[in-house]
Amino acid sequence: MRYLTDRKRAIGAGSAKTGTAHFWAMKVSSVGLLILIPLFLFTFGPRLGEPHDVVLAYFERPFPAIVAALTITVSFLHFKDGVQVLIEDYVHGRVQKLLIVGMICVSYGAIATGLFAIARLAL
Repeated sequence: MRYLTDRKRAIGAGSAKTGTAHFWAMKVSSVGLLILIPLFLFTFGPRLGEPHDVVLAYFERPFPAIVAALTITVSFLHFKDGVQVLIEDYVHGRVQKLLIVGMICVSYGAIATGLFAIARLAL
């Protein structure tokens, strides 16, 4: 026990042992976004400002709909993980848990809304 710091003796908590998995999830989603964001911009960018019928016809094709759905999903999962780290670093106590649960709900809600919108356009 003499090798423990005063803080660890007082709290009795060590490593949570989830940092590596969280780190890799963030890195994988970052690499995915490095591919998806330019792909989304180059495929959808020329359609900006077009009439509704043209955009609707564009998203009826599978490739643009899949790229948009993947971009929305990976972006909000990456957002969820990043905000969770931010909250864990700067907020403590019961408010921390409430904010983390709230941001997870917001992230999954945004994913569901985005996927629903893409499905409505594509079908």
